Amino acid sequence: MQITAIISSYNEGKTIRDVLHSIYESSLFDEIIVVNDGSTDNTKETISDCKKTLNVIDIHLLENKGKGFAMAMGIEQASSEIIVFCDADLYNLRREHFLQLITPIIENEAEMVLGQPTETLINYRINPFKILSGQRAVLKNDILPIVEEMKKSKFGVETLINLYYESQEKRVKYVKLKGLKHPTKFDKTNQSRAIAEFMFEGLQIAFIVFNNINLIFKIINNRFNNF
Repeated sequence: MQITAIISSYNEGKTIRDVLHSIYESSLFDEIIVVNDGSTDNTKETISDCKKTLNVIDIHLLENKGKGFAMAMGIEQASSEIIVFCDADLYNLRREHFLQLITPIIENEAEMVLGQPTETLINYRINPFKILSGQRAVLKNDILPIVEEMKKSKFGVETLINLYYESQEKRVKYVKLKGLKHPTKFDKTNQSRAIAEFMFEGLQIAFIVFNNINLIFKIINNRFNNF
């Protein structure tokens, strides 16, 4: 099965180079797609520089459309059966992390695999936000039905995907990505701005939940029938 990596990036010029090199040097991917979501820093220039030595497909949006839109653009461009989503601000990304995400899909153990970095502010064992991980592997055919909804979901995209997969009774597996570091907003900006961004993203997640109440009812119905 062929595998595509999709990286969505907004103002991650400091880390996007290392992330792209880690993905490319893993030799696991048939295709690498990076979507620059209207960045205002040096992300575009860094990606262009990487293209001199790395075989990547780059998509540059003229304005910031949100993470969901960027991910959807990558899906529409992808030509592989398996898609691996990867955040652009990771540290210590290694080949073994990708194998942990991909292998359960290939071996038919799950239809979606979510990877939880161990180097986080909240201990990965009890982290309630692990379901919002940006590191996940899926089958393209499974996620295609919600691509148009993803374009409108912004930071609620992971919530949308999770609700849809659970409503379809897809098998989901969580894996610990040992040594992988995903910096928090508090690591990247000042406290007041980080709190404001968290609140803004929380509203977007709440919006997705409210507008997909039908999926929640379907999940409840599925659980009732399987009880």
